[in-house]
Amino acid sequence: MGTQLEHLVKQAAFDAGFELAGIAAAGDFPELARFPEWVSAGRAGEMKYLESRDDKGQLRRASLRSAFPWARSVIVCAINYNTARPYSTAVNNPGRGWISRYAWGLEDYHDSVLRRVREVESKLKGIYPDEGPVETRSYVDTGPLVERVYARYAGVGWVGKNTCVINQKLGSWLFLAVIVTSIELSPDLPAPDRCGTCTRCIDACPTQAIVAPHELDSNRCISYLAIEKRGSIPEEMRAGMGHQVFGCDICQDVCPWNRKAPASEKPEFQPREGLVNPALAWLAEISEEEFREKFRGSPIKRAKHNGLRRNALIAIGNSGDRNLLPAAERTSHDPDPTISETALWAKGRLERKTPPQEPFS
Repeated sequence: MGTQLEHLVKQAAFDAGFELAGIAAAGDFPELARFPEWVSAGRAGEMKYLESRDDKGQLRRASLRSAFPWARSVIVCAINYNTARPYSTAVNNPGRGWISRYAWGLEDYHDSVLRRVREVESKLKGIYPDEGPVETRSYVDTGPLVERVYARYAGVGWVGKNTCVINQKLGSWLFLAVIVTSIELSPDLPAPDRCGTCTRCIDACPTQAIVAPHELDSNRCISYLAIEKRGSIPEEMRAGMGHQVFGCDICQDVCPWNRKAPASEKPEFQPREGLVNPALAWLAEISEEEFREKFRGSPIKRAKHNGLRRNALIAIGNSGDRNLLPAAERTSHDPDPTISETALWAKGRLERKTPPQEPFS
């Protein structure tokens, strides 16, 4: 069926609500060869799932064929989650924190995007000629593959210096979904790199997490620290976290390709009430019951109850707002040692009147 089949697959993606769709071969691309070096250098931090290995001891994400010997093609779909709200770099309210844009929605994107990509997967099996069994696997951030590499070779976008996929028309506010299939499909042309000499994302990162173009050290990344890191945050990293309480958007906020990024009108990506610039005192003292209720079905639950409180206390310490001293004082007596230690750190900074970080320009 050749070109007709590829067209039908992409049309199925558009019908499911994706703005972009492309096809890559299930090959071992040069970028994947660098993944084992990145892991062995400790860049993955505590994210042990990235170190999943096959029976031969090879990293699964370094070779798609090691996880799926039958794989022939990878269909990559992308959906825009940007909303018509200011960027974090334009907001500076000392009493309030920042939750990453992708987590504002009414539903965990893993669930909403996975439903859409499974529609495409179902149609793919329906339109393929009956020439034997068709193997497929669909993933949204959970599969044993480096999605952004396949997105590049599927023509969806290039991989920016901040390691995010960037599309020339839509920018980088994209959720990726992939379908690994045994069907041999004609691949698209790789997306050309249009970052040029720009280093705005590297220069803007407050914790210098982008250690080289296209190389991120998770141990220094605010998103990793605020979401994946358990226990206490290293003290030398806290000031750089600014007002971020879940994830971080700075490297995308400053990207020139996001200046005119269109806003999505899809209802599941519109912000829940109270998640844009939430009050820090509230988050620092939120009860476990309220946490479960407020963030039911939200990716924010990944940070855990005390992880979010810890992040809010770091933001309080960075705020320079002495009105937040009572919250720091109260939480300094918390039974959780990470919370009490972080609260004491925040209290000490406020008592020294440490000024808040200036917003990035």
